[in-house]
Amino acid sequence: MEKVVLAYSGGLDTSVILKWLLEKGHEVICYIADVGQNEDFEAAREKALKVGASKVYIEDLQREFVTDYIFTALKGSALYEGRYLLGTSLARPIIAKRQIEIAHKEGATIVSHGATGKGNDQVRFELSYYALDPSIKVFAPWKTEEFLNEFEGRTDLLNYAEKHGIDVEATAAKPYSTDANLMHISYEAGLLEDPKASPPKDMFKMTVDPKDAPDHAIPLAITFQDGIPTKVENLETGVSQSDPLVMMQYLNQLGGENGVGRIDIVENRYVGIKSRGVYETPGGSILWKAHQDLETMAMDREVFRLKESLMPRFAELIYNGYWFSPEMDFLIAAFNKSQEAINGVVYLELYKGNVTVTGRESEGSLYDPELASMDVEGGYDQRDAAGFININAVRLKAHHLILERVKR
Repeated sequence: MEKVVLAYSGGLDTSVILKWLLEKGHEVICYIADVGQNEDFEAAREKALKVGASKVYIEDLQREFVTDYIFTALKGSALYEGRYLLGTSLARPIIAKRQIEIAHKEGATIVSHGATGKGNDQVRFELSYYALDPSIKVFAPWKTEEFLNEFEGRTDLLNYAEKHGIDVEATAAKPYSTDANLMHISYEAGLLEDPKASPPKDMFKMTVDPKDAPDHAIPLAITFQDGIPTKVENLETGVSQSDPLVMMQYLNQLGGENGVGRIDIVENRYVGIKSRGVYETPGGSILWKAHQDLETMAMDREVFRLKESLMPRFAELIYNGYWFSPEMDFLIAAFNKSQEAINGVVYLELYKGNVTVTGRESEGSLYDPELASMDVEGGYDQRDAAGFININAVRLKAHHLILERVKR
């Protein structure tokens, strides 16, 4: 049988898939991507080997994830449907990229994943696989008749795992589906499938309840160069971080301690299904707020408006799995150009789930205090505004005359 590289998490689905593939006669190499999910990878390795994997790769992708994916999304201000910061979506292309590299190294002709046929991740993984290697074969169990005949849902998976002595964290009483990385943690399934049901308080792992956060604000300063964060300073403690990975981890810590970044939404999956998801994105929420604030001061008005008009399409491409596409290359190049003057410092406060900008400074600022002042002329002749208004009123006057004619 052909060799398979399986994207393995150690959770219920992929553990069952691993055993199932082995029973069908395949050699299976497990691949675990470390994107900051803070799990026991050695335990997952031992578990995969115990189940029967011939080899296990544990790949530390954290730094590349931050610099090449999170920061790229930040420069484009990516926000899906006005709320979701795309934590899961951003991790999938880097995971798929390394999986294809391992398949090439091992001479494997098949890659596999545990994403269901109802979700977004199947699309993200498989579009990335094919974009990176058009000749690769993809085995997606949740879209195969044989697998579906044996497993209708999570109860069947749990029973299969118990039968084969596979230890899994999920239980029938608490079947949450979670995905964690440096950007966020997501929760879905189980109780959360009822959109009116409140998430259990003890479900959250990355942030404290905003009501339980400290009773005083935490002041921060975040420095940007070409739209990329280069330094985070805690103005209360004096702690300063400038390494990209450490900055992200530190912002997650501070944001989490102050209840920042929780959202509960019903979103539109690419496959046409509406889905309820609960997310914690503490560090990302802080960075997005600071970055956009700096853009309003250091970016040309028309460039800002054009960038804002492109952002929803950018977010959709990330969400839908088109990271490795020509249209994505085009947008990333445009956003990189737009960030050339986005330099400066943004001052913020974290307080009980809120991120409040308190000030900003930039050597590339387009804000002119004298030009904006009501007390100083600053090279602006207010009399010129009369002609400006008259010209822009021509269209409105013509519209009014037409309406009057119609009424007659």
